[in-house]
Amino acid sequence: MFLALREMRHSKARYSLIMVIMLLVSFLVLFVTGLARGLAYANISAVENMPANYFAVQSDAEHTFRRSVLGGTELEAVRAVSGEANATPLAVQMSTITAGTSNADDVKADITYFAVDMNGMLAPKVVEGDKLTNDTTGSVLVDKKLEQSGITIGSTLRDQATGKSFTVAGFVKDNSYSHTPVVYINQQEWQEMKQGSSQGGGSPQEASFNVIALNITADQAAELNGKLDHVEIITQKQAIESIPGYSAEQGSLLMMIVFLFVIAAFVLAVFFYVITIQKTSQFGILKAMGTKMSYLAWSVVGQVMILSIASLVVSLALTFGMNMALPDSMPFQLEPMTILWTSLLFVGMSLCGSLISVVRVAKVDALEAIGRAYA
Repeated sequence: MFLALREMRHSKARYSLIMVIMLLVSFLVLFVTGLARGLAYANISAVENMPANYFAVQSDAEHTFRRSVLGGTELEAVRAVSGEANATPLAVQMSTITAGTSNADDVKADITYFAVDMNGMLAPKVVEGDKLTNDTTGSVLVDKKLEQSGITIGSTLRDQATGKSFTVAGFVKDNSYSHTPVVYINQQEWQEMKQGSSQGGGSPQEASFNVIALNITADQAAELNGKLDHVEIITQKQAIESIPGYSAEQGSLLMMIVFLFVIAAFVLAVFFYVITIQKTSQFGILKAMGTKMSYLAWSVVGQVMILSIASLVVSLALTFGMNMALPDSMPFQLEPMTILWTSLLFVGMSLCGSLISVVRVAKVDALEAIGRAYA
């Protein structure tokens, strides 16, 4: 490590340039990773934050909530295995609302209705305003993202599909589904909405909800899968992956992140390989003096490690500073575990890139290098 530090002090400009490049690459990796996680959370937070580990859906719905149609018969059969407290119905419907605001014209917003049992395990946690009960009429709970549109407690929301109006009773936090804020209603309001939308044909009693949220063991899930022919029990992960657009979006972003890691390793490998070639005669002299190969290898790897860690620390500071400057509407999220794994991967890829230089040093012939140096 002494040799690595001494060389870095002697060639400040060269290694400063390398560090700037590593800093920019690591900042880009962290920023894109935070953006990918933020987009994912904005897409799935309502399902991810549910205290349910399994969901019962219709077997031909391809794990998609909105394609599933279940009723009271299925709910009773599921509760016979799970218990009443561990199974609760959930209705999901995407729609568009029109809202009047105090400081602007009426605004339109795409939202997703979640109809839940307000006494069950899916009852939303209110962060501002009043809670709802199963007997409350004409009131809803909305995600705080709608507050950015000027919607406040007491605002009136009008559903464009049914013409039904609601009053905002309170706000919930971090509840989004398919990039739309969630609006919570009780099951009584849901049935009235279904009756209103089914006027002119069809029976409103044909489907009372879409899925059943479950908090059960793996053995109970297997039992239910064998008990109900037209109902499939899926995990929370399967339900998240089936949210429209989630897999395609995350797949594209993951590919970008992987390519950034590969590019970072390739750029560092080229830089240090060129530097190693320029120092071939020096390594030859050191070998002729009896310097061990392990010492020389550690000096090369040590330089990469020092530059990687230093650039990561600075890029983390820049990333958090950028996050504070970003508007609230920008989906960005970096959790401690995400930062840890991203940092370890970046350092690991950098060290893998430095191995090419180590191989080059190992192949240096002392006599040939000395002869070249004095030629």
